[in-house]
Order: sequence, then C-alpha cells, then structure tokens
Amino acid sequence: MDNFTFFNNTRIHFGEGQISKITSEIPKGKKVLVLYGGGSIKNNGVYDQVKNALADYNWGEFSGIEPNPKYDTLLKAVALIKAEDFDYLLAVGGGSVIDGTKFIAAACKFEGPECWDILEAQAAVNSALPLGCILTLPATGSESNGNAVVTRDHDKLAFNSPLVRPAFAILDPTTTLSLSPRQSANGVVDAFVHVMEQYLTYPVNAKVQDRFAEALLLNLLEEGPKVLKTPNDLAVRVNIMWSATQALNGLIGAGVPQDWTSHSIGHELTGNYGIDHARSLSIILPAVMNICRVEKEEKLLQYGERVFAITEGSIEQRINQAIAETIHFFTIMNAPTSLNHAGLERSSIEVILNSLKKHGMVALGEHANIDLSRSRKILEAAL
Repeated sequence: MDNFTFFNNTRIHFGEGQISKITSEIPKGKKVLVLYGGGSIKNNGVYDQVKNALADYNWGEFSGIEPNPKYDTLLKAVALIKAEDFDYLLAVGGGSVIDGTKFIAAACKFEGPECWDILEAQAAVNSALPLGCILTLPATGSESNGNAVVTRDHDKLAFNSPLVRPAFAILDPTTTLSLSPRQSANGVVDAFVHVMEQYLTYPVNAKVQDRFAEALLLNLLEEGPKVLKTPNDLAVRVNIMWSATQALNGLIGAGVPQDWTSHSIGHELTGNYGIDHARSLSIILPAVMNICRVEKEEKLLQYGERVFAITEGSIEQRINQAIAETIHFFTIMNAPTSLNHAGLERSSIEVILNSLKKHGMVALGEHANIDLSRSRKILEAAL
C-alpha cells in the first residue's frame, strides 16, 4: 500500500428530515444562491423544504443546470452571482447539479482569461465560493469530493480541487423516492463502476480498502435490482444512497492504484453521442476487463471469488465468468453493455479515438499503458 493522507471535511447529515440542517450550516448573513436542475425539486417537496429553511436568509435561485452540465449555462450563473453579490452556493440535485455548482464556485473567483482553462488547461483553482449541497440522486459521490465534470460542445472534461469540496451535504433518502427507474438504475451502475475503477487494478496489500470496496459492490448488487422491483422501499434507497457516497469519498482509493479508463472513454461517449454517463460506463467496463485481463488477473480472480463466489475452473474460465456476471448485473439494471445496444456502430470508434487524442487521453489505466491502439481494442470489444 502506498503512503497516503486522507482527509474528508464534508459534514454529512444523513436521514429523513435533515434538510432543515442547512440553517445550522450556512452562516447567517450570507447571501445564498440555490442552484438546481429542471425543476423536479418543486414536485417532490424538496424545494419547499429548502425555502422554509432559508426563510431568514437573503437568497435567490438559478435553475436549468442540465445532466452533464453545460459550460455556457454555468457561465450564466457566474454572471448572476457577480451581478448580485451572492456569496454562498447551495446545490440541490444530483451529481450534475453539484458538479456544475463546483465549477461555478471556482469560476467566480478565477482570475485567468477564460474559465474554461480550469478544465482544458487544468489551471490552478486558488479560491472558490463556499458551497453546500442537498443530494437528490445518489450516483456520483460528488457530494463529498472535490471532483467535477463539465461539458462544452463535444468536450466533457474534469477538474479537481479541495476548495470546491462541499462544506456539508444533506442526504435524505426520501428525496430519491420520486426518481425514475432509469435514474435509479443509472445511480447504482455509476456507483458500482466508481468502486471498480479503484478496486480492479493489482494487489498492494490494501486489505481494508479491498474489503470495503467488496462490501460496497455486494451491497449494490443486492440492492440495485430491488430498487427497480420495489421503488418505494425506503430501506433500499437508504443503503443505495450511502453506498454511492462511500464509493467516491476518497476512502477506498486511499493508498491504492486506480484505473479510470472506463470513465475516460465513457466521457467521450457522452460528449459525442449524449449517452448517459452511467450507461457509457456499463458499455466500457466489461470491455476493459476483457482486454486488460492479464494485468488485472489477480484482482479479477479476487473479485470473482469474493463478490460472485467463483472458485472453480481455470483462470481463464473464472475471469470469463466474473466478466459475464458483471454484464448480467448491468443487464438486470437495464443498462446497455455494448455500443450496439446504445445504437452506435463501428464508425463511432474513430470518433471516440479522435476525441481521446484531442484531450490527451493516450496513456490510460493504472499502468498508463492503454494507448490509442489499446483503446481501439477496448472499443472493438465493446461493439
């Protein structure tokens, strides 16, 4: 295990009725901008709870942050904040709203020529507005990390800064009861692949991280199908919400090698073809497992044994079965597992490879040995 420093300073309020806690988190005297997406929070009661909690604050709102938040939309929020002197941001929604709010928080203080440089040039974020969040769609783990992804035209790029990690996060599982089956399934798949990107590499004697990752995978495998069969079961929602947060709060990735190939290629699928983020991952991960089976052999076997109880057969047979079980799970969650399932043909491979090259994604994986030729093999395996 590598040396590491772990620190997560997001205070989490978990459980029913916790939205009222924002009054103890946001300092009095702050001018608060509430940011959200398409308006579903006005139909499920969340908006009214936020409104009641902010009764004694000077606050305003900005709506319309899209899934895969768009740069131009976020700049409109930046302009509003600067024009009206908002000094605290409250994101209410899923990962896209939270990611977008993180970018807005950084962009408002950015001194460079163009805010896009935060993403394209990885320009340093030296200051950011404070922010908190109310999570309504568990999936990305964005509520307690410093990561964010923003889209501009066909470019979907990420940045990371501890300055945009939410100061607090409200996780009320009742807010997820109104999610559509597709949103619920996407959240489970997204969290599952987040765990896999940090787990399915090579052994470094990180027993705590491995066992924790395996527990999260088992939980998602168990609860994922339930959320589609019994969507009103709050107990299921509780465990999915907490699993998604734990999947990407930094703990299981501390001191271990990480991959993120599926995400890098998946972002290009989303940027070019508008495929849901989670569904891009369900397409690419099995192909990565297949093409990278040699360097991932030990962890693939461990994954198969500990997660799916696969203990018999040759090495090749056990790995094949582990990949097949993963595909089966994604299928149960109604997620595509090939490019063809998503309506794409072989011609899309060149588009994706060109985008990877444009964005400098030419040395992916835990060994940085996935160049464009290996990315091509992964995409061909994903057909």
